[in-house]
Amino acid sequence: MMTLDDARAMVQSAVSVLDPIRIARDDAIGAVLAVDIVASEAVPPFANTAMDGYALIAADTRGATEQNPVRLLVIGDLAAGAAPHQMIRRGEAIRIMTGAPMPQGADAVMMVERTERDDANQSVLIQSAAKSGDHVRRAGGDVDAGTVVFAAGTVLRPAHLGVLASLDIAMVEVVRRARVGVLSTGDEIVASGALGPGKIRDSNRPMLLAMVAEAGCEPVDLGIAPDNEATIFAAIRVGVDTCDALLTSGAVSVGDYDFVKVAIERLANERGGEYGWQQVAIKPAKPLAFATVRGASRNVPIFGLPGNPVSSHVSYELFARPVLRMMMGHTDTALRPIVQCVAPRGLLRRLDGKLHLDRVRVASVDGALECERSGEQASNVLSGMAAAQGLAMLSDGEGVQPGDVATVMLLSDL
Repeated sequence: MMTLDDARAMVQSAVSVLDPIRIARDDAIGAVLAVDIVASEAVPPFANTAMDGYALIAADTRGATEQNPVRLLVIGDLAAGAAPHQMIRRGEAIRIMTGAPMPQGADAVMMVERTERDDANQSVLIQSAAKSGDHVRRAGGDVDAGTVVFAAGTVLRPAHLGVLASLDIAMVEVVRRARVGVLSTGDEIVASGALGPGKIRDSNRPMLLAMVAEAGCEPVDLGIAPDNEATIFAAIRVGVDTCDALLTSGAVSVGDYDFVKVAIERLANERGGEYGWQQVAIKPAKPLAFATVRGASRNVPIFGLPGNPVSSHVSYELFARPVLRMMMGHTDTALRPIVQCVAPRGLLRRLDGKLHLDRVRVASVDGALECERSGEQASNVLSGMAAAQGLAMLSDGEGVQPGDVATVMLLSDL
């Protein structure tokens, strides 16, 4: 059997980054920049105040205290969005609101809390000494014109989009999102409705479509194919011709009706590509069929995931998700975050030469992370996966004794 690390290295070496595309900024959340973003202007474009208060000349306030304030003549008011038309001279001040441009001559702002207005004398009492630059946001204090704001490879988050908006950048060049087809197989599964004898509802396809969307891809529902070699072959061929990657579930083990691996191998031979069927030394998700097949314009990776829903979920997390993110320009192709958790009840297991991936609840208790099994561990019990925040990675041995530390791959925020 192949080790987990070797299997991951195999699938990751077989894919490449997708082509760049130019899209609207507001559609780019989660996408990866394909080129550097260079600022064509400064942000902010002018010096402005960070406080409501009075724009003044700092030297005029030397020695000012609450008991011995300095009186300045108020020559005007300046709101945010207004242009300054008055120049401040010694002994003068302008009432100014947060975000308003600094008037010519002023070099500091005194916050309003340290002043007292004297409207009768059109003046203000300054109760504290100011230093040049106090509460002044310089032009370019956020972004200087001509600088690289974000480098190629940056994953665009909400704050990034805000910065781009401040630079009036409406379109961005990013690595395009992967179109990922999801196909379920099996005579026993139905999409919905009443169940006939021997039938079960399809949980894998809705689950995998949601996982694909969560990874930032564009999910494509390819439906359900029965256990018929010709039908499965035709469905996979459609996926290869219309998608950038393909996920199938079921029919990849050693049963008489496991036609997915047969169809993938046949398509790889006809179109050109590589095919491999592996047994990975993990539990769940031991069988993995993987191929790269020539599509309309590029090689399309195909992941033949196991049919049991927990196995399908785990196999996707370990193999497919990192590859899909790599295709979309993400440079971090490691597993999800790995943490150390105390296991108060222990996580015992039998010796079988495999890495066991137990579904566990993870919680912070008194400042430390703790974990325990989230329920029944059989590969068909999807409710235990739904209740889990992580996978405990139990290497060959006696597992984790009560009170010892387990290595856990997180699946969600805590």
